[in-house]
Amino acid sequence: MIPLFSSKDVREADNFAINILQMPSIVLMENAARSIYEAIIENFSENEFYNVGIICGKGNNGGDGFTLARHFLINEFDVTIISLANENELKGDALTNFIITKKLIDSYPNSKMIIYQSIDSLALLSDCDLIVDAILGTGSKGSLSNELQSIVNYLNKLEAYKISVDIPTGLNVETATGETIYKADLTVTLSEFKTGLFYGKGYSHCGKIVKGSIGIGDLYYETIQTNDYLIEPEDAFYGLPEKNISAHKYSNGKVLVVAGSGKYVGAACLTANAVLRSGAGACFLAFPKSIKNIALEKLESPVLIAYEDQTKEFVNLENYDELKEKIDWADSIAIGPGLGRENGTIQFIHKLLEENKNKKIVIDADALFAINKCYKNFDLSNKILTPHHKEFADLISISIDELENNLLNIGRTFSVENNCYLVLKGAPTIIFNPMGEVFINSSGNVGMAKFGTGDVLTGVIASFVAQSKEIENSLISAVYLHSLAADLLIPKKTEYGIIPQNIIEEFPNAIKFLVDSFV
Repeated sequence: MIPLFSSKDVREADNFAINILQMPSIVLMENAARSIYEAIIENFSENEFYNVGIICGKGNNGGDGFTLARHFLINEFDVTIISLANENELKGDALTNFIITKKLIDSYPNSKMIIYQSIDSLALLSDCDLIVDAILGTGSKGSLSNELQSIVNYLNKLEAYKISVDIPTGLNVETATGETIYKADLTVTLSEFKTGLFYGKGYSHCGKIVKGSIGIGDLYYETIQTNDYLIEPEDAFYGLPEKNISAHKYSNGKVLVVAGSGKYVGAACLTANAVLRSGAGACFLAFPKSIKNIALEKLESPVLIAYEDQTKEFVNLENYDELKEKIDWADSIAIGPGLGRENGTIQFIHKLLEENKNKKIVIDADALFAINKCYKNFDLSNKILTPHHKEFADLISISIDELENNLLNIGRTFSVENNCYLVLKGAPTIIFNPMGEVFINSSGNVGMAKFGTGDVLTGVIASFVAQSKEIENSLISAVYLHSLAADLLIPKKTEYGIIPQNIIEEFPNAIKFLVDSFV
């Protein structure tokens, strides 16, 4: 796991360096700028760019930009610096490095430094191969001023590689939100990774994220407790269910999938097919008898249990007793995909949850709808809820905007208060556990944004939980591998051509790819 920190934690590192280690703040700025320069050179071939544009704000982020400009100058790059502040508006280390760079740049006739006057000043950046955003740092939380919004919008339209120093301007890194945000190809974040860079607007605006350094190493951060983590490949590897050499099909994970209806057949089959492709030994799909032949055409290996639906094409409360034996038999249950929202179906779901408090159950799709606004009536211990953002907002009766403006706190509170696991599907998918910890997935691509992808994930989760009899590590591995399978499909299918069935078919290769990486 890669620990993730708040911007407050990172600011405290500066105080630690200055007050405890007695490092002059200007040394920290120099260290930061040098590490940013090295990160840029490492991530972009020198042949790819020669003209560098740097736009600097009034604070220490701008000071990092002035110092960075010096490193580019002395390494023979042509540099255009636009300062949003004049000399009288700067102070401290930012002012010192402004003065140094202003004097140094006179020795480089192909480079220039100007004070920003209007949006027309940014035209000087139009020939730059690379543009560095050093406007605002972690202290920025509110909306940008109209002037800064205009600047960011202008910069985003320029054809150049775009770099952000620490965080993209306009991003509230505490909540991963913002209205107008610099769209970076590379973000060099200082000291340690910050949680808000890896989800929400951070995920969509940071590009590749690498660490810079202020020169104090990692020991300080090892003393800070964090509850937020980024999933690494090795976490997924160690979460794989173990395979015992003496295992048989019934000891290898037994899953019951209760899914599908006359309206939605495909979702049920995707979930059930994913169960066996991800390693479970046995899977039954409970499905309406009157339309069982439609499902049988789509099932690969799972066995279909045809319950009596009296041609209604959906599950009813009276089917509970009919399925009770298999409910008791299963190591895990997946319920919801394509199940429908009939009153009888909702009553069935409620009874399943009420009478199986200790059973590991993956609650998805229409099963989530069934407990909308009444989830507190159920004991959700040992339960795994897998909503996308809109489903989760509906579940807890808030707007989607409310959720996304405070996503981690809301998800964390829900899981702790209900003693359950929440797998919040999205880009990226985020796992919340009952202890208040958050695990952000680091694999996946936009090709997954299609009907049915979540149904596959539900099957994989139920499969891994059934095999291991354990939830948290199974979730981490299942979520990562589900997205890794989609990543492995990119060279063959591109983001346009991936469909859920492809992910099911590729899943064994994703496991092999992961195992080969660590064995």
